[in-house]
Amino acid sequence: MGPTASGKTGVAVELAQRLPCEIISVDSALVYRDMDIGTAKPDAATQAAAPHHLIDLIDPTESYSAARFRADALALMAEIAARGRIPLLAGGTMLYFKALRQGLNELPEADPALRAELDAEAAERGWPALHAELARVDPATAARLQPNDAQRIQRALEVYRLTGEPMAEILKREVAADLPYRVLPLALLPSDRAALHRRIAERFDAMLEQGFIEEVQALRQRYLLSLELPSMRCVGYRQAWQYLDGEFGRAALREKGVAATRQLAKRQLTWLRAMTDIQAFDCLAPRLAEDVLAYLRNAL
Repeated sequence: MGPTASGKTGVAVELAQRLPCEIISVDSALVYRDMDIGTAKPDAATQAAAPHHLIDLIDPTESYSAARFRADALALMAEIAARGRIPLLAGGTMLYFKALRQGLNELPEADPALRAELDAEAAERGWPALHAELARVDPATAARLQPNDAQRIQRALEVYRLTGEPMAEILKREVAADLPYRVLPLALLPSDRAALHRRIAERFDAMLEQGFIEEVQALRQRYLLSLELPSMRCVGYRQAWQYLDGEFGRAALREKGVAATRQLAKRQLTWLRAMTDIQAFDCLAPRLAEDVLAYLRNAL
């Protein structure tokens, strides 16, 4: 585990080449096909050297959930273990790690018809009006959402209308999770936050040079997309979309993209610092992969 730009892929690939591991991606952005540059998806050579599971699963018009991740990951872990190999889960989507280890509350599956109904209501009344409705039926959830957070407002209202219960109450219930594996949680954390921020800026610059803007343009031509879709909420993609719509120039795109990525890293670090059972490594260490490998050889 680790924040964006902490070097997770590099370490995972190194481990997979030196231990009997198979990599399972724990990244909510890598599941999308044709979203390669902006997600820092491992390139063909990297995947040939160390194949990754749970990459390129769905089109950018589709959705992927923590529940589906948990089911997919558990099935893969069983298959990998049956081959006498070790599942190596690597990524930065902390909610997925939490879902895998702690289980999920019994929230209802998405209801396409109800979502279409909510979208129509939002088009007529606006998301702030639906946020106000949510505040009446589920004040705890509404209090932590912005009035224009369309995806989360929609989900909370969907849950309420399907179950008659506030989502906040359902999420309070204890969940039994049976994970039949010995887990070694490893975290790549920066000893210098400013150095991580420099890496983030350098990586975003590299993405721009590699054709990130052209990638988003091609996605808009190939798929029926909107900014409301989860795929276009991935860091960088929303900013590139707005740039292509002429809302600001390239310099602002770079500034906003880097800022959004730094905010993502901050959220990831907050999750990780709340975990008490992790083995932490300095992601800026010159021999990071060797340090992790040495720890694992002693622990396995």
